[in-house]
Amino acid sequence: MNIKLSVVIITFNEERNIERCLLSVKDIADEIVVVDSFSKDKTKEICLKHQVKFVEHKFDGHIEQKNWAITQAQYPHILSLDADEALDDKLIKNILAIKQNWQYDGYEMNRLTNYCGTWIKHCGWYPDTKLRIVKKSEARWGGVNPHDALVVKGEVSHLKGDLLHYSYNSISSHVLQTNKFSTIEARSLFDNGKRVGIVKLVTRPIYQFFKDYFLKRGFLDGRYGFVICSLNSLYVLLKYAKMIDLQKSKSL
Repeated sequence: MNIKLSVVIITFNEERNIERCLLSVKDIADEIVVVDSFSKDKTKEICLKHQVKFVEHKFDGHIEQKNWAITQAQYPHILSLDADEALDDKLIKNILAIKQNWQYDGYEMNRLTNYCGTWIKHCGWYPDTKLRIVKKSEARWGGVNPHDALVVKGEVSHLKGDLLHYSYNSISSHVLQTNKFSTIEARSLFDNGKRVGIVKLVTRPIYQFFKDYFLKRGFLDGRYGFVICSLNSLYVLLKYAKMIDLQKSKSL
C-alpha cells in the first residue's frame, strides 16, 4: 500500500528551530502543514520560504492545538512533529520504506534530546518513545497539558532511527520552562478533579530525583545529568505546591 504523508507541525516563535525541522522532512513529506499561533519572530517568513501550507490559529493549549492542526492535513496519514524536532537519516530511510508498505495503525520511534549542545542518553530522557506517524482518522492527541501524547486505535510498530529533539540551549531556559509548564499542568490536573496533599509534596520530588539519577542512570550524563534530574525533581515539587495553592484558594 503506497501512501502520501502529511507532516503537521505547530509553532510559536520558532525561528531558531523551524528550518532544521522542515529540511529534515523534505524527502518524506508529500505535504507540510504548519499551524502557527501568531508568532512575533521570523517563523512565518521561514516557513513560506519553504512553501509549506501555513495556517494561523489561536492557541488554546498544546493538546487542543495539535488536534486542530491534524484536521488541516490533506492526506489521511500524518507525521506530527514539534518545531524543535528533526528526523535522523535512519529514521528518514525507514519512513520512506513504510510509505511504500504501510502495515500498521501507527508507528512510534525513539526520541533523543540535545541539552545545551549535549545528547542525553539517560535521566529517563532516552529512549523516550513517541508515537508520531498515524492514520489521522484513527488517532487523537490526549494527555494532560502541556504533556500531550498521540493515541491511536489498533496495532503500533516501532521504527528504527531517532527523532532528534533540540530542547534547551541554556539551563536558564530550562528553569523558565519548568516554572511555566508546572503551572500549566497543575491547573490542568486541578481542573480535572485531581487533588494532592503534603505527603506527595514531600515524597514525590525526592523519588523523582532518585529514579532519574540512579535508577535511570542520569549520573552517566555528567554534570548535565545532575542538572536535568534536579530540575525534573523541582518540576514535581512546583507542580504539587501549585496544586495545593489552587486547592486552598478554592476552599476560601
